[in-house]
Formats: sequence, C-alpha cells, structure tokens
Amino acid sequence: MDSETIKKAMDLIELTNENICDHCLGRKFSDKIEAENNQERGKILRKEIAISNNSSNLEKYEKYGKDRKYEKYEKCPICEDILLKIDENLKNEAILEKIIAKIEYLDLEFNNFLLGSKIPKEMLQKDEDLNNELDLDVENIKKEINREIGKLLEKKLQKEVEFENPDIVIMVDLNNILKTNPNPIDEVKVRIQINPIFIEGRYLKLIRGIPQTKWPCRKCKGRGCKDCNDTGKMYEESVEELISEIVLKNSYGRSAKFHGAGREDIDVRMLGTGRPFVLEIKEPKVRNLNLEKIAIEVNEHSAGKTQYNDLKFTYRNRKAEIKVSSPDTYKTYRALVECDQEVEEDKLEKLQTLNIIKQQTPQRVAHRRADKIRTREVKNISTNLIDSKTFELIIKTQGGLYIKELISSDDGRSKPSVSELLELKAICKELDVIEVGNDR
Repeated sequence: MDSETIKKAMDLIELTNENICDHCLGRKFSDKIEAENNQERGKILRKEIAISNNSSNLEKYEKYGKDRKYEKYEKCPICEDILLKIDENLKNEAILEKIIAKIEYLDLEFNNFLLGSKIPKEMLQKDEDLNNELDLDVENIKKEINREIGKLLEKKLQKEVEFENPDIVIMVDLNNILKTNPNPIDEVKVRIQINPIFIEGRYLKLIRGIPQTKWPCRKCKGRGCKDCNDTGKMYEESVEELISEIVLKNSYGRSAKFHGAGREDIDVRMLGTGRPFVLEIKEPKVRNLNLEKIAIEVNEHSAGKTQYNDLKFTYRNRKAEIKVSSPDTYKTYRALVECDQEVEEDKLEKLQTLNIIKQQTPQRVAHRRADKIRTREVKNISTNLIDSKTFELIIKTQGGLYIKELISSDDGRSKPSVSELLELKAICKELDVIEVGNDR
C-alpha cells in the first residue's frame, strides 16, 4: 500500500476523532485497495496504519478495528453507524423481507429493478466535506447502501439490477432508521415506482367521426355534464380509447397515454398501412404481455371502426421520435374535391405546377396553433375526373401540409392553392390519409 494512501487514511481517522467506522474508512479508498467490500478495506487500512507506525496501534486495532467495543467508542461521525445497522438488517434479511412484502402486496410482475435510497442530507454533506478536505474522488455513502442492498436483493429475487431502463425502482427510505428504537427496521419505509411500458404499432381509422385521442367536453372540461351525457367527453370513442381499455385490462395498468405520429381530423379516415403510434401504459402490474393475442382482442373489440397492426414493445424515447416533424416524412392523401363550376380534365393539368406551398396557420386551428407561415413541398399529384364538378385528387406531400386549405385556399392563406390555379371555388368533400412514411 502506498504511503500517500496511508497518510490520507491517518488524517481521516484523526479528523473523525478515531470514530470512523470500517465501512466509511474503506469506502474513501475503494479505488486504492482490493477487497471484497468496503468494510474489509477499512480493516486492512487500520492494520497497515498500525504496522507502519510500529506502535501499540496494532493492539488498538485488535480492539477497535474488529468489533469497535472499547470504553471510548462513539458513533461514526459520517454515517452515525447507519451502515452497521443496515449491515445487521441485511444479514438477518429484515430489509429484504420488507421489500419483498411490498412487491407481493402490489402483486408486481417485473424482469429487473433499480435500488435507490434516502438518507439524511446532513450525512451526505459530511461525507462530501471530507472528500473535499482530503481531495478524495470516490463514491458517496448512498451508493454503497444502494449497492449492498441491491446485490443481496438480486440473489433473493433472482432478478438483475438495471440502471438504464428498470422495470421498477425500489426506494428504501432510511431517514428514520437512526431513531431510538429497539427494532430499527420498523423505521425503514419502502416505496416502489412502477415504470411504464411502451407499445408501438400502426393504426387504421376505418370510419369518419372518431378522434385520435380522448376529447374532453368543452363545457365541463371532462367533469361530466348534461351536454356530454355525463361522459366528460365530446365523442364517445377514440382511436386511443379503443386500444387502451383492452391493454389496461391485460396489464392492470393505472392509465394510458397515446402518442401519434401526427393526427388526422375527426372526419378523415386513416387507411393504407396506418399511422405510427406509441401507447404508454403507466404503472402496469403485468409487463410480459402477449401482444399478438392482445392485437386480436383489440381488433375484435374495435371491428369496423379502427384496426391496430404490428404491435411491439419499444423504448421511452420512441414516443418523442415519432412526434418529431422531419423534412423526410411524407403523407399521401386521397381527396374528393367538389367545385362550384364545371371543370374539364385538361384544366386539371394546371395542378401539376403545385410544388412549394406557403401556408399561414389555417383559420380553423388558429385558436390552438401558432400563427405563422409554414413552407411545405408537394411531391406528387394525380387526378381523376368523376363528374363535371367533382374530381379525385391523390397527392403526396411533405409532412405538415394542410390539405383542406391547399384545396380551398383558406381565403388566400394558402398559396398557391387548387382553387387559385383552377380559378374557381373548390372544397375538400372527403379526405383519406392513405400512407404515412419516411423517405429515408
């Protein structure tokens, strides 16, 4: 062991009036000494200090370093012996039993976990102050507590610790363990955070009149009133609710949140291969869902209204990724266009000049969208004359282009527009989304 480590260890013992426990002493030099745990490192240090001093310290080590029972004994000034109490309760599995009882009470299914703890802030501050004074860069006391409990819990539960994306987070509150109590474990509180699961897929909306997400009643704001028949909703069903109620039933989740890659209007169908979405299930008690069976159940439940395909588990960040509007995303629409005058097929050729469109925020969404001018690209257009005043428009555009306003011009807020190029008044009678994709 190098002399600098011994010198700093001696300084640390002196700064703590020789009352530092082996756990805390060893932890301060965990990067310098090989040992099974910090308590063993502390004992090794005390023995090395005693030998290097060639004094009666070795005798003191035998008394103090092994069991710390001698007439001057006081609590460790860093951890106040919380580590000794935790160690004792880990050996008799009292803390582990308390955690397992909580898991069983909640009836949780999980594959991995993360262990966290709460300890007095003053304790953490003392620990950090000593690190700064002796220029030590090592883990704090909380990390040791988390690691020691976590290691034993892994063996007990036969589950692995997961730091990046745990299914559950077990929080052990030790703030009151130092209270005068014949049984300190009574003061340990356990709380479990159940992290959400995320299911990705694509949905089709086969009929008009269904919103993508639950739409609270405008009058009562979701509380329920006579205008909404006490449902709290503007519409009886939504794409979100038709799938979430089945998944919640199977997962025993608390609630669900729907994240779509954009949205279509209520009167617009979503056809083709569907629109990507992520369904977030909060606090699920069952995580290992059979998504193939759930897809069958969901599609039977919503038959003729909506359809949900390609269900798979995904990660948290995916919900944000599918919402990001990218220049590479595109949508293809089928619009039934109705004109106030007769239009000839050769005149429809003018629509091939539609390319770069500048749109001011449409009047119909101005109350909930920023008023600005958006520039979007039309990628491809084809037309099919149905009768003298009606034609079908198939149009592929960059994501974010408002099709209804591209057709009507929205009182000149969309330039150019179908109405402008055809020199008549045109409206979108029906609209379907037939493809949502990415050019990359």
